[in-house]
Amino acid sequence: MAKTNFQYEKRQKELEKKKKKEEKLKRKLEKGSSSETEVEEAAGEGAEPAAGEPVTGEPAADEPKQP
Repeated sequence: MAKTNFQYEKRQKELEKKKKKEEKLKRKLEKGSSSETEVEEAAGEGAEPAAGEPVTGEPAADEPKQP
């Protein structure tokens, strides 16, 4: 009997969750019930900040740290 590829199954579940989340976000945008800033915040949860943006609470790399 063949072994189950759990990594493949996990990846498929992750892709399905991502697809559902994107569809839900798209429906929210189409409905127009939420503003653009709320949608951006919802999409940004758990996401890492862009390369040019400093992480909240930390000074930018070119700014000196103050004691």
